[in-house]
Amino acid sequence: MERNSIQKVESLNFYKYLCNKIGSEEVVKIRRLTYGISDIGHPNKLITSGSKGEGLNLKTSDLDVMVISNDYVVYQSETEVLEVRKATFIMNTEDTQPGYSQLYFLTNHGNLKMIPISILVNMLRKKRLRDVLSSEQFRRFMLSLPYVRTMVEPKVHGPCISDKYDRLDIVWCLKCDKWVFQAHPWVSRPRTKWPPHELISKIISFGVLFVPIGCKGSINEHLEWRISFSVAEKCLIFSFSHTQFLCYALLKILLKEIVEQHGELKGLLCSYFLKTLMFWIAEETESYLWKPDNIIPCFMACLQRRLYCVRYSILSHYFIPDNNLFFSRFNITIKNQMNTILKNVYEQGISCFASSETLPDYHSYSFKIAESVISRNVRFVQQLMPTFLTMRCTSNQDNISRLLYEFLHNLITGSSRGLFAIQISAAFMVSAETTNYQNTTGNKSHYLRYKLDLSHLMIGLHSDSVSGLLMLASFFYVHENYFASLVVISYTLQKYTDEKIETGLCFRKK
Repeated sequence: MERNSIQKVESLNFYKYLCNKIGSEEVVKIRRLTYGISDIGHPNKLITSGSKGEGLNLKTSDLDVMVISNDYVVYQSETEVLEVRKATFIMNTEDTQPGYSQLYFLTNHGNLKMIPISILVNMLRKKRLRDVLSSEQFRRFMLSLPYVRTMVEPKVHGPCISDKYDRLDIVWCLKCDKWVFQAHPWVSRPRTKWPPHELISKIISFGVLFVPIGCKGSINEHLEWRISFSVAEKCLIFSFSHTQFLCYALLKILLKEIVEQHGELKGLLCSYFLKTLMFWIAEETESYLWKPDNIIPCFMACLQRRLYCVRYSILSHYFIPDNNLFFSRFNITIKNQMNTILKNVYEQGISCFASSETLPDYHSYSFKIAESVISRNVRFVQQLMPTFLTMRCTSNQDNISRLLYEFLHNLITGSSRGLFAIQISAAFMVSAETTNYQNTTGNKSHYLRYKLDLSHLMIGLHSDSVSGLLMLASFFYVHENYFASLVVISYTLQKYTDEKIETGLCFRKK
């Protein structure tokens, strides 16, 4: 009894430590809301995924953006096609591995209204007298898009277009509005209470996506598309309890900061495998076990399951179990090395994180000293600032009208209201940055443009005061109002202090 009590206290302390280092439940919720609001503002249907979109902000966290192309649509069979307004494709899984499909073009001249004929023809390849959409050619076409050319040295990375530093991955995908037949068994298979029926209904109502990458080693790899359940996976992650979410974060830290320090193991496992592992464990266990005072045993169970999967080279796809994600993933030497490392980590327990960059100081961390309100608020802001910086970098002037529409026409309360205001403010700032005066003719037009940009800059100050003030000073300088420029600079220098400055990286070329 006493031993259980000590374990619970240790787990609670570790839980509090993780909330401070990785993010509390409130911080994670705000991060997710921020990216969700950012997605709303874009002209294309945009879905932020990856670690950042899920609510994490670790050093190794990446930003994945999925853009659903408006010009294409996928159906499971021709009988489902009622009208043709877009380039229409039909699934064909006869010659593909589970989780993949080829996309046959539905021949109809109406298809060609949305996309220039030359572009579409360049992406089609003949197979058995039918036109098939090539995933390889689709990626090459995406690489030529104007937005991609604004990225820093864009390159193809799997199904994505990535920047030079691999901090931003963008993937253009196609959508099927129906839940694919390959994943039908997932809907009704035996499980505990998770995921609940309401969540399952929400997930299948969205359908699935197709991303341009084929099954590695397939003779038709260049013609195949992977069926993506990214939206479903995001919904499932969001439904995790905070204890489950922290265990997921711990698995990521273990992989990136401990396992992958062994160079030959780098890239063999990825975050998607960890996510899949967590889904299986969450589905098979009772929800009452995932409590803050039980987080250490929960994490150890996750680690044990991961060790089992590597040892027996088996990790079934969560939605399509016939797809073994670990099939031919490791050779014997690599598998033995991975087993040895994971066994050593398991024996160390949570002490293994002492060698990590994110969680090195748990055993020296003090839980007895009460944190002041000011310190707590400072830490809260520090945990959220990188998310706001990313939002600032991905804002553009096209966001404004959509964000305002959502803001005015929907019931928005609480923290969402403030986040909407920040996002709108950031979009106004970018709008002022991108103004071109070269085509402005006449004093009146120039004056109106000047007043409009000035108002945009003033609104933009609410999202980024320091750089906003410096941009305002530059604006006055360019318009030869030197006195006003000096006043703004003087005010900025008076208000400037190191703790008010947060550095960040943008993904756009200047």
